[in-house]
Amino acid sequence: MKPVLKYPIFFLIAGMLHSADFAGYSGSFLRMGTTARAIAMGSAFTAELDKGFSSYYNPAGTAFVESRQANFAHQSLPLNRRMLAAAFTMNLPPTAGVGIAWISAGADNIDGRTTSGKHTQYLSTSEDALMFTFSQKLRSWFAMGINVKILYHQLPMNSDNLTGSGIGFDLGIMIRGGNMPTLAFMVQDLNSSYNWNTTSIFEEQGKSYKELFPTIYRVGSTYTLGNFFFVGDLGMITDQNSVLGYSIRLGTEYTYKDHYFLRVGYGNSRASVGAGLNWSFAQKNDAYLDYAFVIEYPAGSAHIFTYAFHF
Repeated sequence: MKPVLKYPIFFLIAGMLHSADFAGYSGSFLRMGTTARAIAMGSAFTAELDKGFSSYYNPAGTAFVESRQANFAHQSLPLNRRMLAAAFTMNLPPTAGVGIAWISAGADNIDGRTTSGKHTQYLSTSEDALMFTFSQKLRSWFAMGINVKILYHQLPMNSDNLTGSGIGFDLGIMIRGGNMPTLAFMVQDLNSSYNWNTTSIFEEQGKSYKELFPTIYRVGSTYTLGNFFFVGDLGMITDQNSVLGYSIRLGTEYTYKDHYFLRVGYGNSRASVGAGLNWSFAQKNDAYLDYAFVIEYPAGSAHIFTYAFHF
């Protein structure tokens, strides 16, 4: 093997070996991905503009949006889980971009029981994030951006609901211009947390505490070769004090006759495939319909549908 090839392959293998399933950590619904196009390509969109949802993967990308964009996504997940997302993004002349997004996830039909095992009722849990985005081009090819996220978590109890809330931030930069590969860096969930107060549920045993999300540092890039478009990023997951692990996400998209897309990817411990269609609704090529099929071992499979349009 030539020396020039050793190191990329080494980091690829190391990333896969040391990556872990971080679903057990707080805020996991914000690490699952949102749209069918992105998830079908492994969610490796740190350096790519997702139609209508560019702020989620990197807030700096919003500054490169050239029109108003809207996006609606629905994920049909195993184990009675659900996830919905909606976003609106627009350019703010001459060199800025703004956006607002809502992400909601939860589970239904949870079997509620007393301490003695008697069934009480079926319960639901939910997590929501309301995201506000601002980004600014400092040069025609260089932008910085920030997401401010309002977080809310509702846990079901037989007699009452326990709720936690908080605020979090994402920071990103992006270098994008001409025919060169896009380069980007993002810090996800900087100081994101839930603040809980359990005294109303557990009385004397209750307390107030803060539940911090892991902070993720990602670097990503894109590359175009003929009709193939490649995306990839590397991530380092931390718990404010130490490194929890690393992640690698990869994906590719094949374009056929400018309107049809086939996709495949791996990221967030999930393999995925998908397809997309671009057509004219009110204006030329202004609408996108995307689908992704995701293998979630050992839970099963998931189906993601997204509708995006610009105007």
